[in-house]
Amino acid sequence: MGDYADLPGVRTWYETEGTGDPLVLLHGGFCTNDTWGALRSGLAAGYRLLLPERRAHGRTPDVPGPLSYRDMADDTVDFLESVVREPAHLVGWSDGGVVALLVAAARPDLVRKAVVIGANSRPAPECFADPAMLDTMTPDGAELAFFREMYTAVSPDGAGHWPVVAAKVLAMWRTEPALTAGDLARVTAPVLVMAGDDDLMTLEHTVSLYRAMPDAQLAVVPGASHVVPLEKPDLVHRLIVEHLAQDAVETMMPVRRARTAEAARDASS
Repeated sequence: MGDYADLPGVRTWYETEGTGDPLVLLHGGFCTNDTWGALRSGLAAGYRLLLPERRAHGRTPDVPGPLSYRDMADDTVDFLESVVREPAHLVGWSDGGVVALLVAAARPDLVRKAVVIGANSRPAPECFADPAMLDTMTPDGAELAFFREMYTAVSPDGAGHWPVVAAKVLAMWRTEPALTAGDLARVTAPVLVMAGDDDLMTLEHTVSLYRAMPDAQLAVVPGASHVVPLEKPDLVHRLIVEHLAQDAVETMMPVRRARTAEAARDASS
């Protein structure tokens, strides 16, 4: 089921499915909601899913000027306030994960828990496992053919606008995001940081995300790439559901979480 929401920044297409606590799915760059297909029905069995397509993606039109993660995060805040109307879980993949982190840092009152998959906090030249691949991506090239077909099939701006959008996204990846460790420390919601063991982002960068947030968990999925939700959907679904359902992390020999565990014991005594 889909409809448009007239947000302050852009008229945004979104879809809904299921019942329960609200869970907002934030797709990746160049993508549409169709890329959630392998996970969507399973998550809808336990949650009220809301799937907005961001500006210049899918059925949501482009807007004048450059694309920025900050603007897309602001759009997401507006969506949470005007459509969801209560704090929600966020699951973001790739660019959607970046947006989720920005929203969680700026508006902790709107985010219950978050899962970020293949996300990054720094521009592509600083965190891509192969930064040179960015130079091979062109609007008409083979590397973006899959995304080009997705865009031209549904965009209200028409197929002819694809080169404009492609150039905007690539320019954004070269210079954004620019989150610092201090910015990430403001993400107080419990966050599951997930990546494939052969992800587009370096494992070192993924670990830095995990370490920078005070209440984070880390999952590196073996035998998987940046498209781990499509490659290992059953495992990704289980990891997401377990993270959203658990009240607290309890382990037998905590090291990083030792102070948290001690504080919890003191509070219960």
